[in-house]
Amino acid sequence: MEELQNKLNQIDMSRLPRHVAIIMDGNGRWAKLRGEDRCMGHVEGVNSVRKATELSSDLGIDYLTLYAFSTENWNRPQQEVDALMHLIGMAIERETPDLIKNNVHLNLIGALDRMPKEAYDRLRRCELATAHCTGLTMTLALSYSSRWEIVEAVKKIAASVKSGKISETDIDDNIFAQYLATCDMPDPDLLIRTGGDNRISNYLLWQIAYSELYFTRTLWPDFGKAEYADAIIEYQQRERRYGKTSEQVQQES
Repeated sequence: MEELQNKLNQIDMSRLPRHVAIIMDGNGRWAKLRGEDRCMGHVEGVNSVRKATELSSDLGIDYLTLYAFSTENWNRPQQEVDALMHLIGMAIERETPDLIKNNVHLNLIGALDRMPKEAYDRLRRCELATAHCTGLTMTLALSYSSRWEIVEAVKKIAASVKSGKISETDIDDNIFAQYLATCDMPDPDLLIRTGGDNRISNYLLWQIAYSELYFTRTLWPDFGKAEYADAIIEYQQRERRYGKTSEQVQQES
């Protein structure tokens, strides 16, 4: 607790990332290292989700987006997929009262029509129950991939052009972003990936064009508030130039 507080004291509250996205990787390896079934890693990973949500809310971060299940994950062994879908639904249902208590709004993005009805219904109930919350928006990316999202956006834009809602000459970065699943939130300022792999894995490819990337070897079930604070501290030590020179950034600030 003292270690966490020392790290929290280092965070500049005036320079927090408004939106943090996390690739939660390493649940299966965490379980394997302990001789447990992979599903036990997913169970333990839920605790890390709670910790990340709590710290985000306590600090006043506006958006937390978690990569919970990719479209590629449907190719995993059916037993693991079934267990994970059940766990996600159960965990969110159990956490709903605390989300409401902490003024956290649950948001869902992805090809949700592929999800089992039981898990989908539980998630939707939580989304509706927290719709009035005005604090942290916690988004779960489920049955999600960035390529899927971009293709879906292109289809919607094509339909809008065909119907005359927009002209092809209207299409620019801002218009395109309005057709993405994340249209109601700002792009991530900070992307964290746990588990040791230094890749993006088809996650928010459009949105992270200028995000700061933080990779850690820590497996997701071991990723607690202290390391989350480390990621924010490192983020605040970086200069975000958006294509400009350091001199321009310093003059503007």
